[in-house]
Amino acid sequence: MILEIVSPEATLFKGEVTSVAVPGVNGEFQMLNNHAPIVSLLTKGNIKINAQNFKIEKEFVSKFTKVSEQNYWLPISSGTIELQDNKIIVLAD
Repeated sequence: MILEIVSPEATLFKGEVTSVAVPGVNGEFQMLNNHAPIVSLLTKGNIKINAQNFKIEKEFVSKFTKVSEQNYWLPISSGTIELQDNKIIVLAD
């Protein structure tokens, strides 16, 4: 599935991922391939990304925390997420 993370400054990440976990207003939830469509508000926490080949543009590397070879976290203070047709779009602050 495709993940796109957009901040007010720029698109921080766009690429193929295996799974994504986000801090929803009612608790953390995870999305895998072929997940049902969803729209949700996000709260302060980490976007947890699992990807086989994680490529971040040089200027945004400092925003992400590498947890393991395939796992990265991105801290956010708030945001919105939409998932439809295996494409996740996160608008994050």
